[in-house]
Amino acid sequence: MSHLSLYFHTYFTALIMPLAEININDYDQFFKHKISVFKESLETLGEASPHCKIDVFPSPKQHYRLRAEFKIWHQGNIARYAMSDPETKKPLFIDSFPVAAKKINDLMPPLLEAINSKDVLRKKCFQIEFLTTLTADTVVTLIYHRALNEEWVEAIKPIKESLGIHIIGRSRKQKIILDRDYVTETLSVNNTDYQYQQIEGSFSQPNGKVCEKMLAWAVDKSQGFGGDLLELYCGNGNFTIPLSKNFNKVIATEISKTSVKSALENLVKNDIDNVSIARMSSEEFVEAMDKVREFRRLKSIDLDDYHFSSVFVDPPRAGLDDQTVEMVKRFDNIIYISCNPTTLLDNLNVLCKTHKITALAAFDQFPYTNHLETGVILSSIDST
Repeated sequence: MSHLSLYFHTYFTALIMPLAEININDYDQFFKHKISVFKESLETLGEASPHCKIDVFPSPKQHYRLRAEFKIWHQGNIARYAMSDPETKKPLFIDSFPVAAKKINDLMPPLLEAINSKDVLRKKCFQIEFLTTLTADTVVTLIYHRALNEEWVEAIKPIKESLGIHIIGRSRKQKIILDRDYVTETLSVNNTDYQYQQIEGSFSQPNGKVCEKMLAWAVDKSQGFGGDLLELYCGNGNFTIPLSKNFNKVIATEISKTSVKSALENLVKNDIDNVSIARMSSEEFVEAMDKVREFRRLKSIDLDDYHFSSVFVDPPRAGLDDQTVEMVKRFDNIIYISCNPTTLLDNLNVLCKTHKITALAAFDQFPYTNHLETGVILSSIDST
């Protein structure tokens, strides 16, 4: 198996290799291949195949991942970081993780040493999760197969202080927060800084530098759309906040209570006053738009007051369901961010009957893997 083919073999194969074996000089070739595969897939759209060029956005070649989690493997009285070999399922012990942010790599050795220094911290600890930011604000979660008590709290406090991080202890039906369970990220978009609360355990973009590129692309491509914007699957407001500058009013929907809470907090952090958040699924919002059902969660929002020109969607890997696709087709402009090119193509086969692809982008959120994040702008054929 060639060096480059070895990367392609499996996601985790690349992640568990020592940095010396990853050979970051191969990155450009690997990314170029992913772009080629994406271009070929678009040809399956037939007459609707786009003729616009693809804007490509590479990743930093190392230290790009802001989230990481490791199994804790016990050998006698020593705990070690481990990942599962994807083929043998046996533990592969690691001391560093070169794809992870430098802050995570800096924390890994002293944190493990501290855990190994006290039985109360080490015993039955089976997983450690790291969440950091481009500004190095960091939460570390220690997960146990036993209940945690005050002795554990007193033992972990000095480690939290010495490492300058936030620490959470978890076990079954238990969560102990030492000061806070979130980090604050700063993302720069077209020379404007935006602040985001990212809660431990909730979704956030794992590659901060590529996330900035995604936000800037979406903002740039929606310049001049005007009118009002509907956003589905808004999460913590990651796209909502910078996109709000391009529209008169925005309604953003999200089903997760935790993400809605963060989105509301992030609107305040960034002084955004033209966005309303509705906690509901895309399917529910379709019913509300069509006046099939009334929702108490929308009692403070009069949908008839909105003049939507555009819709922004960033769905889960399953893509848009059939009902949502039909609703999205009503908008003049569609901004579609996809984490799954396969389901994106399924949706485009329908959307391209009423809309034309006017812009494309590829974002390398996960280098050295087959995964590719993509962006598509579609404009109504009737309005062009």
